[in-house]
Amino acid sequence: MYVRDAKNRDEAWLLDHIEEMALDDVAFRSRDYVIAVDEDSNARAGFGRVRIHKTDAGDYCELTGVGVLRAWRGQGVGAHVVERLVETAAADGFETVYSVTDQPSYLAQFGFEAVESSALPEKMAERLAAKRETIQPDAVATSLRVDEFEMPARLREAFKNAAPRAEEEDSPDADAEDFGIDPESATYKYDTGR
Repeated sequence: MYVRDAKNRDEAWLLDHIEEMALDDVAFRSRDYVIAVDEDSNARAGFGRVRIHKTDAGDYCELTGVGVLRAWRGQGVGAHVVERLVETAAADGFETVYSVTDQPSYLAQFGFEAVESSALPEKMAERLAAKRETIQPDAVATSLRVDEFEMPARLREAFKNAAPRAEEEDSPDADAEDFGIDPESATYKYDTGR
């Protein structure tokens, strides 16, 4: 497994999975994303984004849109995506990164700490409010000094041996009701009703 910058050809894949996971896609640009890829199969396993907020008071870096495909979860994929995003932010000169998430305990294992909305820069407070209103009502703002990022050893090891798991199907067969069709009153193929 490795994490690379997203390419233009990844755009449709990213948009599909962002929508499927109900993640934030505001101001989407594929070049802002990184993608975790399996070296052997070239399968994409996870992704995340660095979003820069430019303001008169200064620029702020947000890690957002972090997602891991169900078959790859629990194997350090998300951890390595977050690590790459933090490295990208550090390379761009940011000392602190923010993330607005409904999973703050996940980020806490890397050193992220919750931040009260009153202590946030104005732009990040706006992002928190927007996420709470749209896709994550339980969202919490977190921050991390980039030089304090910590990767748990268990996640580093898990990532080395990551492999997709067979996905369990939620519903084996779709029937007419799944598509909003009343089978008692529906007409079928080529029935013109004449």
